Amino acid sequence: PSKVSLIFNRGINKRTPGTFQTRVITQGVIPSLHVSYKSSKIKQYFKEDHALRTETTINNTHDFGLGRSLKNLPKLRAIGFAANCRLLEVETISQDCSLAEGVFEQVTRPQIIDGKRVSGLRFDDHRVIGLLQTLCGFLLLPNGFSNSSMREWMAQILGIPADQYSPGRMTYDLRRLRLHGLIERIPHTHRYQVTEMGTRIAFFFTKIHSRIFRPGLSQLFNGCPKAPNRMITTAINKLDHAIASLFQQA
Repeated sequence: PSKVSLIFNRGINKRTPGTFQTRVITQGVIPSLHVSYKSSKIKQYFKEDHALRTETTINNTHDFGLGRSLKNLPKLRAIGFAANCRLLEVETISQDCSLAEGVFEQVTRPQIIDGKRVSGLRFDDHRVIGLLQTLCGFLLLPNGFSNSSMREWMAQILGIPADQYSPGRMTYDLRRLRLHGLIERIPHTHRYQVTEMGTRIAFFFTKIHSRIFRPGLSQLFNGCPKAPNRMITTAINKLDHAIASLFQQA
């Protein structure tokens, strides 16, 4: 009910008369969605087993400040069409999070791809972050990169001698990156290039890790007690004090 105003674009307060509710019917029937605003309703359902039919029914024109004259029919049609569009837009926005979660799981969890098992690129793995940082450095190379060139960069990022990061180890990591869709082999060569998905994942993961994850955890556990703007630490301390005060008053 608190989201009905998003769909009908009308303000709702305690003095607004009528029924405001959202019902999702799924058990034992074809799924359907019902949204009520005063005397008007939106129904969303499958029509002849095909998705998706969205209908707005306006039973009282005064719900939208219009009279019942036929000359108002185009305005009522526009109101109903706009309500349908807003409902679909709200559903699209809410679904984006689920789609994004699917991409995150696709990258970070083990997958079976083309009948081959490939391990996940775990966000908390220092080696994975090193791989993604290296991809960021290879984005603009016109001829891509090779096993040996990436191995040199990885050794520097991990802070180990180059001979400790063997070609076989690099081949394993390149296979992971390729099967997860972050890089692709340049045809008829032994070189690779970063894909569009790889560009987005590499930038996003490395920025989150370096600018949010690491400094945030450092604040939580007093890693930098003299650092300015320690908002997380301040908020956690306030929460601790509030809980302690609540226990004392109990």
